[in-house]
Amino acid sequence: MTHFFQFEKDFVDSLRCIPMQVRMKLDTCGVKLKLAHWHQFTQQERQTLVEMPATTAPESQVYRQYLQDLVTNYTGQPASELAIEPNPAWMEATTIPSDVQTKAQEFDVSLTLEEWEALTPAQRFALIKLTRPSHENRNFLPALKEFKII
Repeated sequence: MTHFFQFEKDFVDSLRCIPMQVRMKLDTCGVKLKLAHWHQFTQQERQTLVEMPATTAPESQVYRQYLQDLVTNYTGQPASELAIEPNPAWMEATTIPSDVQTKAQEFDVSLTLEEWEALTPAQRFALIKLTRPSHENRNFLPALKEFKII
C-alpha cells in the first residue's frame, strides 16, 4: 500500500523528489540514495521503489538489493551504505526526539507525549526527517497541521 503525505502533494505525481515512504525504506535497508540517483531512474523504477515492501528483514534485503542494482546499473557503483538503526527513533513512541521538540518550538508548538504516541511510525519518521538540517524542512509546519498537532 502506498501512502503519500499531503505535504508531498506538489511532487508525488511526477515522483521528482524522494517521498517519505521511500526515505523510510532507505533508512530501514541501510542505503543512502542521492537525489541525483533518483532522477536517473525511470518513472516505473521509482514507482516500484514506492510500492515494494521493506517492513521485514527479508523484504528490506530484497529492497536493498533491487535498489543497489538500479544505482549500479546507472552509475557503475552502488550507493553508499548507512548504518541500520536497531531501534529507530520513529518506532519509539514514548520518547520525543529533542530535535523534533526544538523544531516544533520554533513554531510555538509544544508537542506532547500523548500527541507523539498517537502518531504512526511513518508520521514520526517524517517529523524526524523534516528536522534534519540537511533536509529541506519547509514542510515541518504543514506536517504538524496534517498530523493534527496544530
